[in-house]
Amino acid sequence: MAKIFPVIGVWYQDTSSKQLFEIVALDEDNSAIEIQYEDGDIDEFELDTWGQLNLVVAAAPEDANAGYGASYAEPWEDNPNSINSGYGNPLETIEPEPFLGFDDSL
Repeated sequence: MAKIFPVIGVWYQDTSSKQLFEIVALDEDNSAIEIQYEDGDIDEFELDTWGQLNLVVAAAPEDANAGYGASYAEPWEDNPNSINSGYGNPLETIEPEPFLGFDDSL
């Protein structure tokens, strides 16, 4: 029986099924614990079911963001096609409007 309190962002392993998952949300209104498995699949446990699982706190996998479609191996900062690549100061891209003076006739 699990005596482990579910914490968002912590990885757990079910010792009977050997599945590794992370808590991604706690729904107190519905007494549910939302999880995401290592491969990206999302599931949820009822609070009663959580108490019956054989769980241990586990270390995050090497590529913990693989399930989200992101990878630490290729961060977006190193991607030459990222949105901000090739830009210097964004204020330099603003074109000035012609200013001819004041209009006192109004």
